Amino acid sequence: MKVYVKTYGCTLNQADSDIIKTLLKDNNISVSDDEMDSDAVIVNTCTVKTATEQKIINKLEKLQKNGKKIIVTGCMASANPDLIYKYIPAASIVTAPNISNLPTALENVAEGKRVLYDRYSAVDRMAYFKPGSSIISRIPINDGCLSNCSFCETKRARGPLNSFSSDLIIKAISYSLQKGAKEIELTSQDVGAYGADKKSSIAELLSKIKELNIDKDYYIRIGMLNPEHALKHIEAFIEALNDTHFYKFIHLPVQSGSDPVLKAMNRDYNISQFYEVVDRLRANVKNLMLETDIIVGYPTENEKDFEDTLDMIKEVKPGVSNLSKFAKRPHARASKLKQLPEEEIKRRSVEATRLIRSVQNSINKKFIGTLQDVMLTERTGISVNGRNSSYKQVIITGDGSGLALGNMYNVKIYKSTSNALYGKVLN
Repeated sequence: MKVYVKTYGCTLNQADSDIIKTLLKDNNISVSDDEMDSDAVIVNTCTVKTATEQKIINKLEKLQKNGKKIIVTGCMASANPDLIYKYIPAASIVTAPNISNLPTALENVAEGKRVLYDRYSAVDRMAYFKPGSSIISRIPINDGCLSNCSFCETKRARGPLNSFSSDLIIKAISYSLQKGAKEIELTSQDVGAYGADKKSSIAELLSKIKELNIDKDYYIRIGMLNPEHALKHIEAFIEALNDTHFYKFIHLPVQSGSDPVLKAMNRDYNISQFYEVVDRLRANVKNLMLETDIIVGYPTENEKDFEDTLDMIKEVKPGVSNLSKFAKRPHARASKLKQLPEEEIKRRSVEATRLIRSVQNSINKKFIGTLQDVMLTERTGISVNGRNSSYKQVIITGDGSGLALGNMYNVKIYKSTSNALYGKVLN
């Protein structure tokens, strides 16, 4: 049986798909790079947004129509299994904590049986991790989170905090680097919560990672973390981000610039604490790039709340802002609130998007004419792109077929957009 793995969603999902492919290969199951040439498809799903969920349903229906055997895993498999069965009744479900059962599930599916593995257990998926030979190695450090945000159903999908073994994480990083990885992405729903369930902490893990001291060029990217954990471990993050092997980058989702909205969202910080984290990091980490997430149109958000969010964007000037229009999720508490008119949510989204692009354009224009050391990490056809030490995306123009992924190049920036820098390799 040939199996194709289709992935939706965040870096954590991508990391899970890497582990799934390893599990299949270890059990002598052929993993295909071509969906059309496969007998079965494992669909690793996301449940953050309604639009993504509908896109996944459409894909599952198409697979069913084409006669593919289907196993659904990931967040949607845990959070909304009834929706899957409604539209794809023949689909099998294997939730993320049960992915070690995928080889057995595929045996049953091959015989025409529908299977369900949905029992929750605090499994350490790093026990199944084996590094490949890719430039980017995605390493999950924990599942679940400590938060109970009113707009989110990801905790329903991923469960309570489950931190993976620090020894296995360190081994995964070391093995990945030995295999040729040049970018290590530490990923989870909330990196900052790591260890709180195991009498440990993200500070301890970062300290162990820094002690690796492997003598080669590589970067480690710290994944998304909530402001309350960043504040609690601020000195550890400052120390890590000043290490030569860490990107000077932080992904700190703020969601709103309004304290009343943050309280309604059940976020565990106020806007002053978010500002404190940003100020302390920028004061102590040169060339820090800040990424954040923002939601507009939350049911309790009034015009002043929205203006506070715009003011926050103007003051903080994030290098990247991921903007979402609020959309109710069926199992999230905010779905029971009276919703704002769709046209009002759209208006706020358009206005915020315009401001975000202006801010990002202003930041990126300052790079024009500068020289940047860029590590190349991705190739599409003859085009290549990479990241500078602050994790800024740099697209190399012209024929990049002679450039090697994983190598560092001196690049002259000559153009920018709100999302990327464009440059030419010197010499």
